[in-house]
Amino acid sequence: MTALRKTGPLGLGDGYSRAAKIAALGMGIALFASGCASGSDSGTESTPSDASSSSADSSVLTCPESQGGTGEDPGEKGDPSAVPASTGTTETPLKLGTLLPTTGALAFLGPPEIAGVDLAAQEVNASGGVLGQPIEIVHRDSGDTTTDIATQSVTDLLGQGVSGIIGAASSGVSKTVINQITGAGVIQFSPANTSPDFTDWDDQGLYWRTAPSDVLQGRTLGNYIVECGAQTVGMIVLNDAYGTGLQSNIKGSVESAGGQVVAEEMFNEGDSQFSSQVDAVAGANPDAIVVISFDQAKSIAPLLAGKGVDPSQIFFVDGNTSDYSADLEAGTLEGAQGTIPGPFASDNFKKALLEVDPALKDWAYAGESYDAVTMLALAAEAAGSTDGKAMAAELQGVSADGEKCFDYAGCVTILRGGGDIDYDGYSGPVTFDENGDPTEAFIGIYQFDADNKPVPSRSEVGKL
Repeated sequence: MTALRKTGPLGLGDGYSRAAKIAALGMGIALFASGCASGSDSGTESTPSDASSSSADSSVLTCPESQGGTGEDPGEKGDPSAVPASTGTTETPLKLGTLLPTTGALAFLGPPEIAGVDLAAQEVNASGGVLGQPIEIVHRDSGDTTTDIATQSVTDLLGQGVSGIIGAASSGVSKTVINQITGAGVIQFSPANTSPDFTDWDDQGLYWRTAPSDVLQGRTLGNYIVECGAQTVGMIVLNDAYGTGLQSNIKGSVESAGGQVVAEEMFNEGDSQFSSQVDAVAGANPDAIVVISFDQAKSIAPLLAGKGVDPSQIFFVDGNTSDYSADLEAGTLEGAQGTIPGPFASDNFKKALLEVDPALKDWAYAGESYDAVTMLALAAEAAGSTDGKAMAAELQGVSADGEKCFDYAGCVTILRGGGDIDYDGYSGPVTFDENGDPTEAFIGIYQFDADNKPVPSRSEVGKL
């Protein structure tokens, strides 16, 4: 389902203009790791007498050199003061709710997502609003799957008459509320759901997301691990829709490229002890260890270090590739790597987000959240209505096959002039398919520094 290829140093400023020139991507995803698994004996699992020393000695990975770099803006923004008056009107101003984590295992993702939402809303209102009216944002907490906070928040938001709900971040949480939201004729637009299950969900055309399916992230990470020289891989996996989806795609990619997954240990949301999982994976003596979790990584990483696992053997995913400078002893994760869907955040975007929330230290899914608000506002303008179903019917159209534009002011100016638009945003080219999935996306690869902070390393672009 996914085609992927290396595109060179996108993190250094090639950006969306380069991605837009890609006519087609090769269908052989294993080409990403060609030549990296030749001559390996992937069918042999070692059984060390001392897991700690063997794990440390097995750190033989040689990953591609970091290309570093910062992101770039998707394109030139429009002039809010030059936006023409709306050609339509509405008696019901656009009201959007958010279902983003301020508590629970994914709470570290809440601040950048909320800041992205608020920044986009500010820009929409600075450009005159939607259909002649300012838009309103109502924030509510999603919690995680160990609580019923999400259901209560959705009930509250639906009672306030929102046309769309932005969230949840967690695929597991979204599964608990998607039928409640879409069944009410309201759009659910997630900036961070990556479970492949949503592609074919019976959502009446009302579920959309700016984050790509884990088919893409999982295969990208799996192939990258093999390219680093790993022949055997161990995995510690959160047992939910998010974790098992990534697990399946990483495993399939590793095995297709000639590697072997020698250990797969599961844990559940709410668990606080991970010694048995770490012991089992370290005991299998893999070349690389993938940790698929949320903030449980704060507990898992020190346990891996205690087993003598070199941090350069550890690979994280978007749910745990975060700033651990205040949580872990310096150097604990130095050399570890992780993936986050989406381009690297540009300096201009970071500056604008910090004006909204000066305490921000992570940028994950801020662009996806910003784009969700912008596209919902544009869809309402295109529909001439703030009705959820009417807006949903326009979302695919505003994402493709029109004049390129990069923010609300620029795009709505084209719409109000009678033109057709193709919105590209901070999350990438977007371009929805009929299932509400983005058809192409960037996957950023980050490497942790001595302070346990993830630093941009490389960027890959893939097509679904």
